[in-house]
Amino acid sequence: MLKTPHDSPEVASDLTDLRLLFTAEEAFPALERAFLEAKSEIWASFRVFDLATKLRSEEGRAVGEDWFDLMVHVLKKGVSVHMALSDFDPILKTKLHNASWKARRMFIGAEELAPPGAKLDVLNATHSARVGILPRLLIWPGLIRRLNRRAGLLNAMSAEDRERELECSPGLVRWLRFIAGGTLVARKWPPPPLVPGTHHHKIAVFDRSELYIGGLDLDERRYDDKGHHRRREETWHDVQMMCRGTVAEEGQRHLETFLQVCNGRVDPPPPGRLLRTLSRRRRVQFPFLSPRPVVEELLEAHLRMIKDARRLIYLETQFFRDRRISGALAEAARRHSDLGLILVLPGAPEDVAFDGAMSSDARFGEYLQAKCVDEVAEAFGPRAAICSPVLPERISASGRDTLRGSPIIYVHAKVGMFDDDRAIISSANLNGRSLSWDTEAGVALDGPEQVAPLRDRAFRHWLGKDAESTFYDISVAPGHWRARAKSNAERPPEKRQGFLVPYDPEPARAFGRPLPGIPDAMV
Repeated sequence: MLKTPHDSPEVASDLTDLRLLFTAEEAFPALERAFLEAKSEIWASFRVFDLATKLRSEEGRAVGEDWFDLMVHVLKKGVSVHMALSDFDPILKTKLHNASWKARRMFIGAEELAPPGAKLDVLNATHSARVGILPRLLIWPGLIRRLNRRAGLLNAMSAEDRERELECSPGLVRWLRFIAGGTLVARKWPPPPLVPGTHHHKIAVFDRSELYIGGLDLDERRYDDKGHHRRREETWHDVQMMCRGTVAEEGQRHLETFLQVCNGRVDPPPPGRLLRTLSRRRRVQFPFLSPRPVVEELLEAHLRMIKDARRLIYLETQFFRDRRISGALAEAARRHSDLGLILVLPGAPEDVAFDGAMSSDARFGEYLQAKCVDEVAEAFGPRAAICSPVLPERISASGRDTLRGSPIIYVHAKVGMFDDDRAIISSANLNGRSLSWDTEAGVALDGPEQVAPLRDRAFRHWLGKDAESTFYDISVAPGHWRARAKSNAERPPEKRQGFLVPYDPEPARAFGRPLPGIPDAMV
């Protein structure tokens, strides 16, 4: 069973120099400075790390315009950079696979501009798990259609553009073939070995002593300011943290071992304050869609902290789809009549809100979220405030990218607080994929001295500066949050206090569809 820092008083001081970073406005400059200040080595792993991202800090802009310039500068200093870029299934996630390899090319380009002997180790890291042959055979015709659609897009390109795309899609090339006339078509056999998991964490360690961790990747899409002065499709609320102490050493061990752990070559390092999700390929994969969970510390920590909470549970999450979490919350509500819940969710998933996704997996995700929200709303009743943030402006549109007559603010943060003495900041959403399948990492905060600054920052971010002390009192906060969100929904946008309005589960209920036989963790 997971042993958390709360259960071990002797490790209470193993996290020092804690810095909370809200949105990319704070996080991107801090990350730039950490790269620039590194003296000997940097280890990192990100789902997305685009060197075309503009530099925001004064120190960064002193060396160039974008992260490519910064990377050249760091390599010229002789700093050793070890970067694992998440790679993706080339058929089901073609754009992400292509972007991963384009990112690699930019790193290699930076190395070429540095002096000979520059120390760069960049890896496109694909999860080791594969979908079993039985489910692959069942969806094989659909995969062939998908491959032929991709081949059609490539065939429509000029020869030069097509060659460039194929160079950055090495996992896709082997499943295509040329026929007479130089036309690409799908290979029909064997069924491709689909990849069900990914390395989803966002983590870096500098000189083995400073840790950067949370939910935020690096690219222009993810940049937003604390006031969310962006168009709705550009908003992106996230939370990162930096710290020192033995937890940074744990982060270093994680970065050095997670690929070997996922490949089944070594056992995971022992648990500590760093919380992880790790999985690997099953020995007998034939009937399975899923990887085999190896470490579920983030799930165990959330369940433990939910069970132990007595006054308030506060959660910010991109997805709320894990029925183990919703069930634990509902049970806690029934056992403790004074326990309250504040849950902050985006008004809709990104692909549904901004891309108009209608796929079966998008519908399944919304189905699960509606079920989970309904379960906790019923259990907590008026002791729950389930909210979504919106921009303080009126809009005439009425799609999923709007809520209560305003554009949504997209929530991507993964934060949990439990009473006044426990918290988690991580890369893990509250869905089965993050808690059992993908590679994730986060940090457990312990004690009021660490949790209070996070609570104050998070509450003030959503409530605004005018919220009275009762909004911060964990014994009564949910009722005040619930009342303010309801009041905001009834006011003109320019008259609202803070960003929050009630989350509306009805669109998810209407849009969602079950997928019998598909694991909940798929979405």
